[in-house]
Amino acid sequence: MSKLYITGRKRLNGAVKVQGAKNSALPILAATALCKGESVIYNCPVLSDTEASLMTLRYLGCRAERSGNTVIVRNDGLRRSDIPDSLMRKTRGSVVFLGAVLAAEGKAKICLPGGCDIGIRPIDMHIKALRKLGAVIKERRGCLDCRVPHGLKGCEIALPFPSVGATEDIMLAACTADGTTTITNAAREPEIGDLADFLNRCGAQISGAGEGTVIIDGVNELKGCAHAVIPDRIVAATLISCAAVTGGDITLKGVIHSHLGAVVSVFEDAGCAFKADGNELRIKAPERLEPMKLIRTMPYPGFPTDAQAPVLAAAAVADGTTVFIENIFENRYRHAAELARMGADIRTEGKLAVVEGVPRLYGAAVEATDLRGAAALVAAGLCCEGKTEISGVKYLERGYEDFEQKLAALGAEIVKL
Repeated sequence: MSKLYITGRKRLNGAVKVQGAKNSALPILAATALCKGESVIYNCPVLSDTEASLMTLRYLGCRAERSGNTVIVRNDGLRRSDIPDSLMRKTRGSVVFLGAVLAAEGKAKICLPGGCDIGIRPIDMHIKALRKLGAVIKERRGCLDCRVPHGLKGCEIALPFPSVGATEDIMLAACTADGTTTITNAAREPEIGDLADFLNRCGAQISGAGEGTVIIDGVNELKGCAHAVIPDRIVAATLISCAAVTGGDITLKGVIHSHLGAVVSVFEDAGCAFKADGNELRIKAPERLEPMKLIRTMPYPGFPTDAQAPVLAAAAVADGTTVFIENIFENRYRHAAELARMGADIRTEGKLAVVEGVPRLYGAAVEATDLRGAAALVAAGLCCEGKTEISGVKYLERGYEDFEQKLAALGAEIVKL
C-alpha cells in the first residue's frame, strides 16, 4: 500500500487549481441514474469515491466513461434496481442512489453505506422522508428493501436536522413524484444548490435550493444534460491550511469566494491576509499563526465539519490556544492522537478539543484513519522538522485528486511511494 513521505519546513508558494467538489459530484452522478439519455459532467474529480459511483452506475445498467475530468453517462433505462453490499461499502455517499433508483424504477434494494469511520451517520431521516413520499421500506439485516406500490406522491417534509444527504435523497425522489414536495429545514450547503442546478437543467422544477425551504414540483421525466461541478471548498480549505502552517503565499484558482467565508474568517483571525480577484483567492500567511480562539462546526454557512481536521493541524502550531467544538459528528478527533505523535498538544473530550499551539512539530510515522484526518496529517507534515511518513493514503485518495503533486508544484517536498 502507498505511503506519503514529506520533508517539512518548505514554504509553499505559487498557484494551484482547486478540483471539482466531491460532495457535489457524488449526488450528481447518482442523479444520472434518473435522467434518460446522455449526461456530460465536467470538472468531475478523479477519486476513489467518484470511481465507486461510476461502478455503481455501470452495475445498474448505464454506460459510464471518463476522459480526464469529464464523465459521460448514457442511461437508456436501468437494468437493475439493487446495489450490492460490495459497492455500497465503498463510500458513505452511496446512500444517495436510493432516492434516484427508487424514483426511476419504483423499487430499490440497498445495504447500508460504508466509508470513513467518523461516527454514526444515521439514515433514519432518509427512510422517514421516503416513506412520507409513498415508499414501503423493509429493513432487514443491514439492508433496505424499498417499493412504491402506488407511486411517489409529493408531500411536506420537515427535517429535524438540516442533513445534506437526506435533502439530496428527497430532491432526487421528489423530482418525478406526483405533485409538490416541500422540504423545510433543508440543508443549505453549496452542493445542494449544485445538485438542483443539474436537475433543473435536466427538466426538474426545483426552487429554493441553498435556502431553508426547498420546493420540488414533480415532472414526468428528466433528460440528461451537460453540467460543470462546482469547485471543492473543503479542498480549498485544506490548501489554505497547508499554506498557513508553512508561512506560505499561494493563489487558489477556480474557487467561489462566498463558499469559503467561514474558513477565511478563521484564518484572518490567525493573521493571514486574503485577496480575492474573480475566481482566484490569494492567501499570504504570517511566519507564525495567531490562535483561532473558538471554532464551532455547524451546518452551512457555519464552519464546515469537513474542514475541522486540517484547520486543527494549523492550530497545533499557532502561538496560543484554540478550542474546537465538533457539533456534527461524535468521532471526529481521531487524527488528534496521530498529531500528538508529531509533538502537538491536543486534549479531547467528547465534542471538545483544546489545542495548545507549540513552536514546532517533528516528523514521525503516522497513520490516517479517515479522509479529513489524512489531510490534517499532510498539513502537519508540511511544517514538521524532519521527515514524516503517512500510511493510510487510501483515505486521502477518497477526496483529494493528485494532492501530493499539487503540493509539490507549490514547493513542498512530498512523494507517494
